[in-house]
Amino acid sequence: MADYTNYTNKEMQAVTIAKCIKNGQVVIVGTGLPLIGASLAKRCFAPECNLIVESGLMDCAPIEVPRSVGDNRLMAQCGVQWPNVRFIGFEANEWLHDSDRLIAFIGGAQIDPYGNVNSTCIGDYHHPKTRFTGSGGANGIATYSNTVIMMQHEKRRFIDKIDYMTSPGWIDGPGGRERIGLPGNRGPQMVVTDRGLMKFDEKTKRMYLAGYYPTSSPEDIIENTGFEIDVSRAVLLDAPDPEVIRIIREEIDPKEAFIKVPKEDALVGV
Repeated sequence: MADYTNYTNKEMQAVTIAKCIKNGQVVIVGTGLPLIGASLAKRCFAPECNLIVESGLMDCAPIEVPRSVGDNRLMAQCGVQWPNVRFIGFEANEWLHDSDRLIAFIGGAQIDPYGNVNSTCIGDYHHPKTRFTGSGGANGIATYSNTVIMMQHEKRRFIDKIDYMTSPGWIDGPGGRERIGLPGNRGPQMVVTDRGLMKFDEKTKRMYLAGYYPTSSPEDIIENTGFEIDVSRAVLLDAPDPEVIRIIREEIDPKEAFIKVPKEDALVGV
């Protein structure tokens, strides 16, 4: 019999994503780890949430994690199949009605203390060391929606000044978004990494450590963050329930498309 008391950091990250989602929320997701977390939320933590993807598929409930937002595994289990423009219109409608029920997941290569994200390039924009795929829909999403940011927690990614602002966070602190013409009542809410959960202070809009995994520690977070971060409010997050790990491995991502489970790398959790 398989042992589901062991888990990897990526599985812990997916469970943390799932717990960020609340019943009644409309959740914009792409593929990969966010979709695993969102699918897990739909099954275990927030069954009344509604998953939508930029290809126009609404109220998705995939049996098995799809490989892309156009995968038939998403289409087969969605409530409505709209064209992309209807997805954009739906998002705009939520914003125009000042709704807080919409939340979106984005990622990137770099992030700063105020949740500004770079997914465009490393180095000078005109002569980059590395060029990435860029914004996609992330800039528009970060402009008009509350976001949860997915990152791998490394010092080279968490830096004081990012090389390029692809997706706006809280800019430079209180009032930063308003000063450049962005809605001030939207912005990054959390950063979920493979080491812990970061949130943003209501007054300063600066990132702080809210929770760390059983496999991490506040000291570990400090060591792997390239700017000063407050860890005084951090709490130890609960290890995932074995049944939740079973659902990830056997039902959501059984072919290990996005989460590999190396036998020697599994972390004892419960």
